[in-house]
Parts: sequence; structure tokens; C-alpha cells
Amino acid sequence: MACRDLERAEEARTDILEDTGNENVVIRKLDLSDTKSIKAFAELINKEEKQVNILINNAGVMMCPYSKTADGFEMQLGVNHLGHFLLTYLLLDLIKRSAPARIVVVASVAHTWTGLRLDDINSESSYDTMKAYGQSKLANVLFARSLAKQLQGTGVSVFSLHPGVVQSDLWRHQHQCIQVAVKIFRVFTKTTLEGAQTTIYCAVQSGLDSQSGGYFSDCAPAGCSRLASDDDLAQKLWEISCNMLGITWQ
Repeated sequence: MACRDLERAEEARTDILEDTGNENVVIRKLDLSDTKSIKAFAELINKEEKQVNILINNAGVMMCPYSKTADGFEMQLGVNHLGHFLLTYLLLDLIKRSAPARIVVVASVAHTWTGLRLDDINSESSYDTMKAYGQSKLANVLFARSLAKQLQGTGVSVFSLHPGVVQSDLWRHQHQCIQVAVKIFRVFTKTTLEGAQTTIYCAVQSGLDSQSGGYFSDCAPAGCSRLASDDDLAQKLWEISCNMLGITWQ
């Protein structure tokens, strides 16, 4: 478990141990808003682990006030996309050596809300919380699509997904009215257990390899937006992401 808050991570580990009796749960520090933390975590995993069969890129911030990561990236783009992009890059050799393996990117239906602002992807000239979140989620789907093509023939499959509208702390930055609405309409939302099901499906369901690069919702293939299927846009995003992170990834 790669976690930013080690205290809460330990609480989760205790819950897992009580529910399952599984003591083989390891916690490691990872802050996706800081490339130094990402690099330190990846170095540790590459050193400690003989294989990584499943990588679930699940961290996220949602519609937060404008702020920047430690490296100067707009927070939602930096954590939701660039942090996962760099983490996957740094672990990819180990993942390929572990094949068959899977990489699961937790995106959102919010990817349909907007496009990519290629001329201002870091939201320097203007900032809209919803559009910035939607942009980061579109980046998730495009990243999974591009990575799947790159990994054809390696035994590593890649999937992106919409988990549903989940009752979680992800809503903490929203206006109080929105938070109240989420509670009122909770009958139409998912618990965290229900919200995890499509992620688990993409991680362990057999017979999905031929659908690598696909987008899923409710434990089934789902349609994504036209922009999320644009290979030229995906390539532009790939190049911009590499430039922002200072890496070469062909």
C-alpha cells in the first residue's frame, strides 16, 4: 500500500488484518504531489520487490482550490495524471519482468467534461476547478490508451475505469451545498466497497487481455468520449508529460 498519510494507512492495514487475517500487507510512503517522493518510493520497490503483477493507480484529488505540487504542477493534473505517469514509468521494467501483469488507472466519467488545454495544461492563465479535474481524468484515459499500445506483446495489460460516484473523502473540497446533496442522494451513489468493484475487476478478472487499453464502468467495457479515443491527442499529451517531468519515454 503506497500512501501519503502513514497514520491513516496503518489504520487501513489494521482493518485489513482484522477482516482477512492477512499479515502480508506492507505500507510505504508515497506522495504523488512530489516527484522526489515518487522516485524514492520507486527506488525502494525496485530494490525490495521481485515482482509487481498489478499496479493500481488510484490516488486522486478532486476540484480543489488552485494550488501547485512541490514541482510546480497544477495540483489536480500533477497528482491525478503526472504523478501516476512518473510512477508507472519508474516501475515499468519490473512490471514487464513480472508478466503477466496489469496496470489499472482509476479515471472517471468526468473525463467527458472538457478537453485538454494543450496551450495552458498547467492552468497558469486561468483555473476552473471542474475543468481542471475533468482534464486530469481525460489524461488518465488517454495515458492508459497510449500505454496499452506501447506494451502490446509484453504480457502487460492496461485499463482505465470509472468507479462510480463514491461516498468518500474525495468530496472534501466541494462547497457545503454539494456535500449535502451527495448525502441526500446517497441512495444513488456507491459505498467505497461498491466503488472498488470495477477496479478489482480490471485487476483480476480473467480474459481481459484482448481489451487492453479499454475503458470500463460497472465491471464491464464502457464508452468513453471522442477526445479520449483520439490517438493524436494522446501522443501530444504523452510528449508534454515527458517534457514536464524531464524524462524520455518512447
